[in-house]
Amino acid sequence: MKKKKLNLRDLNKTSSDTHKRNDGRNHSSSENIEKFKTYLPAIFSFVMLIIGIAVDYFDVAFFKDWIRIVWYAVAYLPVGFPVIKEGWKSIKNGDFFTEFLLMSIATIGAFAIGEYPEGVAVMLFYAVGELFQSAAVKKAKGSIKALLDVRPNEALVYRNNNYVSVNPEIVAIGEKIQVRVGEKIPLDGILLSEKGSFNTAALTGESKPDTIEKGEKVFAGSINLDGVIEIETTKEFKDSSIARILDMVQNATARKSKTELFIRKFARIYTPIVVFLAIGLTFIPYFFVDDYVFSDWLYRALIFLVISCPCALVISIPLGYFGGLGAASKNGILFKGASYLDEMTKVNTVVMDKTGTVTKGVFKIKNVVVRDGSLSETEMMKYLMAMEEQSTHPIAKAILEYKADSEYFQASEVSEIAGKGLKGTVNGKTVLVGNKPLMTSNNIEVPSDTDNIVESIVMVSIEGKFAGYVIIADELKDDAHEAINQIRESGISKIIMLSGDKDSITQQVAKEMGVDWAKGGLLPEDKLAEVEKLMSENDGRVAFIGDGINDAPVLAASDVGIAMGGLGSDVAIETADVIIQTDQPSKIAKAIKIGRSTRRIVYQNIALAFGVKAIVLVLGAGGLATMWEAVFADVGVALLAILNAVRLQKMKW
Repeated sequence: MKKKKLNLRDLNKTSSDTHKRNDGRNHSSSENIEKFKTYLPAIFSFVMLIIGIAVDYFDVAFFKDWIRIVWYAVAYLPVGFPVIKEGWKSIKNGDFFTEFLLMSIATIGAFAIGEYPEGVAVMLFYAVGELFQSAAVKKAKGSIKALLDVRPNEALVYRNNNYVSVNPEIVAIGEKIQVRVGEKIPLDGILLSEKGSFNTAALTGESKPDTIEKGEKVFAGSINLDGVIEIETTKEFKDSSIARILDMVQNATARKSKTELFIRKFARIYTPIVVFLAIGLTFIPYFFVDDYVFSDWLYRALIFLVISCPCALVISIPLGYFGGLGAASKNGILFKGASYLDEMTKVNTVVMDKTGTVTKGVFKIKNVVVRDGSLSETEMMKYLMAMEEQSTHPIAKAILEYKADSEYFQASEVSEIAGKGLKGTVNGKTVLVGNKPLMTSNNIEVPSDTDNIVESIVMVSIEGKFAGYVIIADELKDDAHEAINQIRESGISKIIMLSGDKDSITQQVAKEMGVDWAKGGLLPEDKLAEVEKLMSENDGRVAFIGDGINDAPVLAASDVGIAMGGLGSDVAIETADVIIQTDQPSKIAKAIKIGRSTRRIVYQNIALAFGVKAIVLVLGAGGLATMWEAVFADVGVALLAILNAVRLQKMKW
């Protein structure tokens, strides 16, 4: 059965916030008019049908012969003509056995044997079913439409000593743009202003405002909540986060699930079989039944045709998957296609990277230990900070976040000792800052208990005496423990951590989180080998979660590749099958649950459609079902299946 492909770009050709208030009202009014025009043919046919049935019931004298035929023909045409037209188009295109042809044959046949009200009713209910389907699709696309609404359509760019409004598509990388309060950021960039507060709900699904500091990344589609800000662009419009997300969403429906593809192939084989069975049901009884009446058997065949129309399957199953994609998008999870919704339900092993996936990927001071009794913690940190101000290492950045005023502590003659640390003078005193080899090479005795510390450690010596040390560690994400618990609750049998970080640190994080086993010190090819080994094991269905370029090979090779923090990793977002927009590992379990809910809805619809149709088909062939039962078996089941699919939009996981 052929359906016209819905183009998501048609959902929102212009951003609503560019309209003035009165334009918004006019736009809403025109939408209501269009909606009324859509429903008008069905309303007209329904009114005509009800009047016709009422006049038939009271047996009004003039309502006979050609007047009655014309009346029902007029009732039929508004809903029947578009279907007949589509059927004819399909035949011209070489596609003979479509639902349009089935409905046309059945209803025209009903008119041919004098069953005018039933002919109109079948086509009317079919038209109503199509309207319900259209409404359901629009509802399922609600969250996707919200994404499309955030497409910025102008940028204030600094050119010739002035800010001018231009189309974001013509802004180059490195240009400075200004964004006012309440406006959307038009392109990805770096914040030049001291601080900014942004609503990133359309990108991440999170309603909580996100505070960004100077020098940090900001993403197109975010809404500026506080003050006028300036941004230096880092990507062209076509490469921006929002453009990539929209492209993925718009292409998601093109990747069909195996169930969806099977049903469409099934419908193409099933439909011609049904047509020939209906022809056989009309004529074959002539040779076996003594009191054969052509019109009776034709009526049974027409009922058979109406019942057997596969629209409930062909409509509701794709809609079920689309509902799953929409529900996931609403929760900050992007599936690149319906097939990955299916794949998520089969996963039994979850493998995750450590840094940036379950940890924040940012060094923080975990502990400060002072071993020189003549120094306070603050004083030792001032010596350390004065030295680290001369370094660009990520650990130096973490140390400089310590809250201490080091204004009167100035470092000089600072030199870097490769692989060991820094040596210099602070306020006239010789200071060493670095690892244990730096200390021992300068004959400084290091306490033995430091050997048991697995995290990164920065040691400090002042004037040849060991002063103390600072433990630097990557922080777990706020929902990391919750993520592991929820993944287990979702039925995953094995949770594994693979990391390029030191094995000792990886093992410590794995133990803290409660994963089954972990391995550190891995290169990208080592991770790939481990995942391929897991996939080769009996019934091994592996989902891998990573966040960066080094994870791309494993994301591509695994059964389901899931990218964390996809907004910040171009390679990951291109390679992965699923994107967790909110950077929260707890969304992994939610993605699994959404996949399972979608599959359950689809299977319920298949069982409902086949079950009801099988019963009524037998009754119809035996002359025990009328056209009204046929209408329920066809359109009624389709409506029930559609309503069942729409439930995905209301579910909470």
